[in-house]
Amino acid sequence: MFMKNKILLYNPKLKRLARKLRKQGILSEVLLWKQIKNKSLGVEFHRQVPIDNYIVDFYCHELFLAVEVDGSSHFSDEVEAYDKKRQEKLEKLGVNFIRFGDREVKQRINIVIWALENKIQELKTKDIPLNPPSKGE
Repeated sequence: MFMKNKILLYNPKLKRLARKLRKQGILSEVLLWKQIKNKSLGVEFHRQVPIDNYIVDFYCHELFLAVEVDGSSHFSDEVEAYDKKRQEKLEKLGVNFIRFGDREVKQRINIVIWALENKIQELKTKDIPLNPPSKGE
């Protein structure tokens, strides 16, 4: 069974895990969250958001934008293949992605915010469908 997440469906079984991930928060995610919370970039982000059968690190419903922070574990062939498959599936649902490395967030947060601001502006000027394709379309 799937539930709506402001247009996009998600597996309700992931809600508990998402809550746990929000509480744990790795350092780079916490640092980025401090920069993007409270609409500081002009749009609202949420942390650890379930979409379909996955959880994205940060998500802006308005722009269908997922922000992922990849730690060192994401650089194995197996995890990279999983991330690619996951991203492709979510992109088919209308989700846009931007990815940053853990080290990049920790050492170059200003560049990360600049890149994120540019992505937000790009998406604001792009026609985003009011109802992106739902699961199974």
